[in-house]
Amino acid sequence: MPVTPYLFFDGCCEEALEFYKKKLGAEVGMLMRVKESPQPPPDGAYPPGSENKIMHSSFRIGGTTVMASDGCAQGKPKFEGFALSIDTKDEAAADRMFTALADGGQVRMPLGETFFARRFGMVADRFGVGWMIIVER
Repeated sequence: MPVTPYLFFDGCCEEALEFYKKKLGAEVGMLMRVKESPQPPPDGAYPPGSENKIMHSSFRIGGTTVMASDGCAQGKPKFEGFALSIDTKDEAAADRMFTALADGGQVRMPLGETFFARRFGMVADRFGVGWMIIVER
């Protein structure tokens, strides 16, 4: 029984998907906009003008599926209390991914060698999603 992360970007999902495609090589598998829903959302679920917002999407990074949407498209997303972890094959891949995710984001722990990993670092991307990059020993 897999557990799949679901990220609510609160209005900037499309921008996030493009960022992950460009920076991490993410592949979008499914994308449905509000206007494409076979069942209209309840009144008041979305602000006026949200027809093109993303109701649901899924994308893959490596072998992992992540789901995402604009949620109720009410404003700035808030991601707290979790991080997505990427286990890379080597230091060069870790450096590339960390640098890519830090573009417009915030480094929380610089990427470097630790007692438990050849490389480990923590970063919040430009959307506030926390990431941990690791190259295990």
